[in-house]
Amino acid sequence: MSTQSASAKSKVRLGDLVFSRAATFAGAGILAILAAVALFLFLQALPALDPNADFDGKAKNPISFVTPYLFGTLYGSLIALAIATPLAVGIALYISHFASRRFSQLLGYVMDLLAAIPSVVYGLWGILVLAPFLNPTYVWLNENLGWIPLFGGQVSATGRTMLTVGIVLAIMVLPIMAALIREVFLQTPRLHEEAALALGATRWEMIKMAVIPFGRPGIISAMMLGLGRALGETMAVALVLSPASIINFALLTSQNSNTIAANIALDFPESGGDFRSLLIATGLMLFFITMAINLLARYVISRRAEFSGAN
Repeated sequence: MSTQSASAKSKVRLGDLVFSRAATFAGAGILAILAAVALFLFLQALPALDPNADFDGKAKNPISFVTPYLFGTLYGSLIALAIATPLAVGIALYISHFASRRFSQLLGYVMDLLAAIPSVVYGLWGILVLAPFLNPTYVWLNENLGWIPLFGGQVSATGRTMLTVGIVLAIMVLPIMAALIREVFLQTPRLHEEAALALGATRWEMIKMAVIPFGRPGIISAMMLGLGRALGETMAVALVLSPASIINFALLTSQNSNTIAANIALDFPESGGDFRSLLIATGLMLFFITMAINLLARYVISRRAEFSGAN
């Protein structure tokens, strides 16, 4: 009997050991792949740093080339974040504290479906449906609020503007942000909510006093993850935006700052030599920016162990 027990224990221990080694190998593999991608981008970008590099007349130097695209990447992503954040918080609150159980499950399923739609579909929808639909609104904003620099300038006749790109990106990052914020709100201690209600607070006052403060780190983390997704978006931006290599804060004009990812997608097939290395260098910059934002989001989540199943 004791021999059988010892044999069973040895088999269990062997399985645990194999699983532990496999999980460790998988985790190390992710780090190795990430390091390999970074090394590849760095080596391919080195020729662009040569002072004698020839960019076929398309750029004078790497800094002047990447600055407008870096601006466009950050500008469009911040617009998307400003639009998506309040919507994501509202959707998460409704699903977690207002909707019935059955309807909240349906809404969660719909949000997951939105996250699964390919970006090229969002881009086609943006250029064929959203841009023409919003163009009369852009004209109204220009006529009535044109004294504000953001709404000034000549309005685009096609609706392919930075504001349209920001709205499309906001819709794309909304499912990710709403799902994360919803899970954080659902983890609010029930005793905190019941205590606020017992003191005579209304449902909104309870949410303001108990749910929002508890979920604030989760909201910040969702914002960072959404920003990281928006920074790297390519096809939707390439299809919707009317790009130019300029720095322009106007939201409604036909000349807009392009993004790094969209510019690489548009120029890379016909590039060669040092100019191709320059495009890869801009991709390396975007790689590090996105990684830094995601690491910051992970740090914010890890400050509160209850926000992460891994902790």
